Amino acid sequence: MSYSETFLREAIRLAREKMEADEGGPFGAVVVKDGKIVGRGWNRVTSANDPTAHAEIEAIREACSNLGTFSLAGCEIYASCEPCPMCLSAIYWARLDALYFAAGREDAADAGFDDALLYEEVSKDWNIRTLETGQHLAAEAQAVFKEWKNKPDRLGY
Repeated sequence: MSYSETFLREAIRLAREKMEADEGGPFGAVVVKDGKIVGRGWNRVTSANDPTAHAEIEAIREACSNLGTFSLAGCEIYASCEPCPMCLSAIYWARLDALYFAAGREDAADAGFDDALLYEEVSKDWNIRTLETGQHLAAEAQAVFKEWKNKPDRLGY
């Protein structure tokens, strides 16, 4: 795997095109496997009324659908901007081999997309985050995990 300006420019092109079409914010992403784009995504937060419809998430979803798998090992992702914490987590969960991005998080913050609070919050213990959070019924949920561990036909991921 190696960086390609062509794919990063495609992510930037998608960001501009879809922003100008009022489909969402100025973000685009593509997933590439073996030198071919297998997933495209752009920000659709406002057009889909979905706060999780970020470019990277959309590109990952399309790539997984096109490839028929939940693992994107062997693929790389190109994003018009440094991914937010949610998208970065999705990139790790999808097991992408590489991430290449253009604008940085400071550029996004300057345009009104400030993720600083999110970066701070995800590193805190759950009981000191600004979001009211409580843990309840742990034993009941732990029983489900025990069943999962003993399930002979489980598909690990």
